[in-house]
Amino acid sequence: MAGFIEAAVQDIDNRLKELREEERKLLAARAALAGEVKRAPARPAPEQAAPATRRTRRAARPRGRRGGGTRALQALELVRSQPGITIPQIAEALKIEPNYLYRVMPKLTAEGQVTRVDQGWHPAAPVATEPLSVTD
Repeated sequence: MAGFIEAAVQDIDNRLKELREEERKLLAARAALAGEVKRAPARPAPEQAAPATRRTRRAARPRGRRGGGTRALQALELVRSQPGITIPQIAEALKIEPNYLYRVMPKLTAEGQVTRVDQGWHPAAPVATEPLSVTD
């Protein structure tokens, strides 16, 4: 009789575990539908991350993005050297995809570095550095 009771308790525990998992899924679905989705916590910053155990860190620059707007500077130099150049021409010269430049060029425009005339890009007019004098 004791074996029967232990088996019944184990079955109940297993079923409760299944129901808890089902409840978690249903609550998540409800929250998503109601717009109450909570974002997962962000990954820890590199200095907070666990140290690498099996591999050593390279002293050189990290892989991936270069940072510092290197492509933007290269594009700006091309625009200065070839006023009226188009995005496809810039992309070909830099050996990159044009879609990247459709994000870079408006930023250069917002910074006042370049202007767009039709499809071509031109360097922005230089800002006067000397104040204008008024003559009598």
